[in-house]
Amino acid sequence: MTRFLLPLVVLAGLVALLAVGLRLDPAHVPSPLIGQPLPDFETGLVQGEGRLDAQTLRARGPLLLNVWASWCAACRDEHPLLMELAPHLPIYGLNWKDEQAAARSWLGRFGDPYRASLHDPGGRIGIDLGVYGVPETFLVDAQGVIRYKHVGPLTGAVLEREILPRWRALTQASAS
Repeated sequence: MTRFLLPLVVLAGLVALLAVGLRLDPAHVPSPLIGQPLPDFETGLVQGEGRLDAQTLRARGPLLLNVWASWCAACRDEHPLLMELAPHLPIYGLNWKDEQAAARSWLGRFGDPYRASLHDPGGRIGIDLGVYGVPETFLVDAQGVIRYKHVGPLTGAVLEREILPRWRALTQASAS
């Protein structure tokens, strides 16, 4: 009897784990950096000869930091939305594991929504941010603290449900 019962119990356990896993949101990846300042960095820009460091970027908040690459198909999908947002929200880019020439060409072809785009060819800044892949977007407050992270391409629904309410709260808090 137990030789039939044990496999049945194991199977029931696996089915239960699968059922729980199917209810999880794959776009929700918890970040240990929520509530922490942007990690320190200094790097060159995709366009121009200047450099930008974390301290300068922290002082420019609140802002969106969008991690992107020219080789990323999903980045192309979200790009028109970023172009629409650019006149209304300060967006900075982090060009991750990409060739600078390819990134410049991509921005020239599709438009540049970024106030500045940091060049991270080796992916070190992305690693420090806990980037899993591109695209990812971070919401950073006026003190340079990461308040929200979205994994995957931005959509109108994500913008309305997640980003804009948090953005409004941050801008109201920094105005007070």
